[in-house]
Amino acid sequence: VDDAIDKAGAHVLDFIPEPKAAAMGAGLPVDDPVGSMVLDIGGGTSEVAVISLGDIVAYESVRVAGNKFDEAIIHYIKKKYDLLIGQQTAEEIKKQIGSACPTDDTANAALEIKGRSLVDGLAKNITVTAEEIREALSDSLQVIVDAVHTTLEKTPPELCADIIDHGITITGGGALLHGIAPLLHQETGMPVRVADEPLDCVVKGAGIYLEKESHHKPKEKEA
Repeated sequence: VDDAIDKAGAHVLDFIPEPKAAAMGAGLPVDDPVGSMVLDIGGGTSEVAVISLGDIVAYESVRVAGNKFDEAIIHYIKKKYDLLIGQQTAEEIKKQIGSACPTDDTANAALEIKGRSLVDGLAKNITVTAEEIREALSDSLQVIVDAVHTTLEKTPPELCADIIDHGITITGGGALLHGIAPLLHQETGMPVRVADEPLDCVVKGAGIYLEKESHHKPKEKEA
């Protein structure tokens, strides 16, 4: 993300918090007198924020996100099958059959994977199911759900009413995990949507911010 923004000629994330950039990129009305809630699930951290009148009024961050999902899958398969797999394989499992709760795409899905047996050191193939991967991810997902609950508890009541009406928007790579929106809806009772192009929201929002700032700067007088 920072590389992409550097190309635009500014370390914009030094001036705008990442969840606010994500919310702007997702099209949320961050400058309006209403509460907008965003959950940005990145690679290393998940950030939850409620934004109103341009300011973050409630915030929570946890070091559980896409990378932790991969680690959880590696650990689960190692423990259950005595099989060692790499991060790339774990990511492929997550993309293909990973889910936060059963969905039409993943309810009964399975995937054959290859790894190295910890028993004899030889290459070995096994088949893992979507149900197993849901089990592997459940603890990590619960940490994120808890962060959402904590943020809601910190949110002023009148803004909570807005969020009940307008819901929670998910951005970042973790938004692509099957079933993440239904899980959060189930856990919060609120409407939940995945942003369009969730991977690009932070960069898009940073661009919107830069454009706004450039309009606010006084123009230099011509000599």
